Amino acid sequence: MRRLTREKEREDQSTHETTDQEGVRACPECDSTSLTRSADGSEVSCEDCGLILEEETIDRGPEWRAFNAAERDSKSRVGAPTTQTMHDKGLTTTIDWKNKDAYGRSLSSEKRTQMSRLRKWQERIRTKDAGERNLQFALSETDRMASSLGVPRSVREVASVLYRRALEEDLIRGRSIEGVATSTLYAACRMEGIPRSLDEVAAVSRVDRMEIGRTYRYISQELGLEMQPVDPKKYVPRFCSELDLSEEVQSKANEIIDTTAEQGMLSGKSPTGYAAAAIYASALLCNEKKTQNEVANVAQVTEVTIRNRYQEQISAMGLPN
Repeated sequence: MRRLTREKEREDQSTHETTDQEGVRACPECDSTSLTRSADGSEVSCEDCGLILEEETIDRGPEWRAFNAAERDSKSRVGAPTTQTMHDKGLTTTIDWKNKDAYGRSLSSEKRTQMSRLRKWQERIRTKDAGERNLQFALSETDRMASSLGVPRSVREVASVLYRRALEEDLIRGRSIEGVATSTLYAACRMEGIPRSLDEVAAVSRVDRMEIGRTYRYISQELGLEMQPVDPKKYVPRFCSELDLSEEVQSKANEIIDTTAEQGMLSGKSPTGYAAAAIYASALLCNEKKTQNEVANVAQVTEVTIRNRYQEQISAMGLPN
């Protein structure tokens, strides 16, 4: 009976400490929601009455401290985190190419020959079948193209996950590995809000633009990827930076895109060409003139596209040609 009473009191207390409908925990003594955590994170107390709600929390971090990256690397006793960009997720052993022991001393000729054979066999046993070898090749191609495009690590991770999903659902059969890898990278760029045009992706790939577009549409449909149309404003900062234009030009280009898009002029237009025309128009308005050829080379569109979009945008803005 006494145990049931204690359990009832504990339940009442835990219920009193739980969060309300807004998700804010209250103090069990004064019902205040002004709770603070100490600087070291070990205690949670009430600001009004001083009741300590939590203490001696578990610190799941390392027991050592590091003040720079080199010190952190030297003290760490774990390897790199798992990653989807490697076919084995980075869990296999890698034998260093340097012929030195743990103390930095050079190995003898006999040991060097032995380590060379070990490296060779280690590389052979990393893949157990043709499927893993194809995955290894596809992910290495994705990493190469991502480096050439200058996209962050998160895009490479998303592209690798998409390729693994396509491989699991047998969507690669009858298609080239490079084509599917390029398509998943293009899709990952759009999903992460770092768009790259098909021409830019095709420039670093070993397959042509038509095959990339066809494979991308097939992969996105089969995997159920809900892709939103690319906003031309996402191209403006990169194009302006490559053209060495000021912030004023960039702001004016965004204004032109917003104003003309509200009138329905963006529908059916290429976002890169639309952004390039807006940059060309804003550069003229801000007296930082750039030729159509310069803008077209940066945006990888034709001068005819820029002229057509430019005239449409200027007319919609009510400005003289």
